[in-house]
Amino acid sequence: MALSSQINIKNKRASFEYHLIDKYVAGIQLLGTEIKSIREGKANINDSFCSFLHDGLYIRNMHIAEYSFGSFYNHEAKRDRKLLLTKKELKKLRDKGEEKGFTIVPLRIFISERGFAKVEIALAQGKKDFDKRETIKERENKRELDRVMKY
Repeated sequence: MALSSQINIKNKRASFEYHLIDKYVAGIQLLGTEIKSIREGKANINDSFCSFLHDGLYIRNMHIAEYSFGSFYNHEAKRDRKLLLTKKELKKLRDKGEEKGFTIVPLRIFISERGFAKVEIALAQGKKDFDKRETIKERENKRELDRVMKY
């Protein structure tokens, strides 16, 4: 399917702000107009985060633009959307997420081979300022090395 490779919405700040420990791929419980907007590439996960509510793991503050051809059946742009994971994965995430300093952040949204919207989430630990400076140094060193190797 040609559509699956085109849609890849990333949260570029996540790897800069957090140490990514474990990664999981989860399905998202969406409405009809939401999946159509995602297929158009009109979604944003930069400010979003995941949290446990009463019956499962939800992605919060994810913005999916209203579908342009939707009528009164259109969806809210920033509503909580349930993530679909196995019970074993949910238990593991809940136990680790309750520890101090850990959070669950979305990394990217993509369309699977079967046409379903999926979100890649990660169990993450926040970086300190000196860790961020170290990341910037590594990125600049890699860029310099690539530039030298090119010639």
